Amino acid sequence: MEVALPLPEARGVLDEDVPEAGQYTIDELAAESEVPSRTIRFYQSKGVLPAPEKHGRVAYYRAEHVERLKLIAKLQDRGLRIDAIRALLTRVDRGEVDVGEWLGLEAQLTASWANDQPRTMTEKELGELAGKPRAGLLADLLRLRVVQRQGDVYLVRSPGLLSIALRLEQNGVDLEAALAGEAILRKHLGRVAKELAALFFKQAERGHVEPPPDGDWPRLLEELRPTGIEAVRIVFGQEMERVLRDAIENGKLAKLPARRRRRGR
Repeated sequence: MEVALPLPEARGVLDEDVPEAGQYTIDELAAESEVPSRTIRFYQSKGVLPAPEKHGRVAYYRAEHVERLKLIAKLQDRGLRIDAIRALLTRVDRGEVDVGEWLGLEAQLTASWANDQPRTMTEKELGELAGKPRAGLLADLLRLRVVQRQGDVYLVRSPGLLSIALRLEQNGVDLEAALAGEAILRKHLGRVAKELAALFFKQAERGHVEPPPDGDWPRLLEELRPTGIEAVRIVFGQEMERVLRDAIENGKLAKLPARRRRRGR
């Protein structure tokens, strides 16, 4: 008599474990995006990367995750911290913010207000900037770290401020005094800039700054830039007038040396 033995169950890959087209495991996503797996997990824990789809015990990611990782990298390159990225992307996901418009706004906010960027200059160019350079000027500029030697050229962190310092020296104000004045300006104007920016954003969030009719915030900020610089010029000028009047009334002007002292170099 023949006995029918039970056949073993076929063991294969379950349909739910088979990825669909365009899906990635975390290792595949890491390879595609060039972002390490541990960093991808970190982004998920911080809420900046949407959760993957689960097929059985395996998590799968899609092309949207690749694009999100690229966007996160772009935002990090622009200096945003992870909490700021999460806040922005939350608004993006809600449809409250357009990424392209935000990037344009960010570019406008970070555009130069001073139009004074670091550059390299030759010794001859430094001499031409100084007009009639005195003996030892270059050594003093190096000592005070106004310029830094880079091979055959010199890095000037602020050509505009260097030009001002040299003009002041030609009129009797030495470099140390000019740099001390710069430090005072940076200290107080830095605080002014911070407080004014905080005021602007606070008032805008409260609806006290009317959005442009066309929603073009970058254009509005472009128009505000010269206005802000002009306001600083006027207020600073008014304050200097007041201080100098006080100096005259208090007799400080009478105490100034009658002659310009000659300095040996």
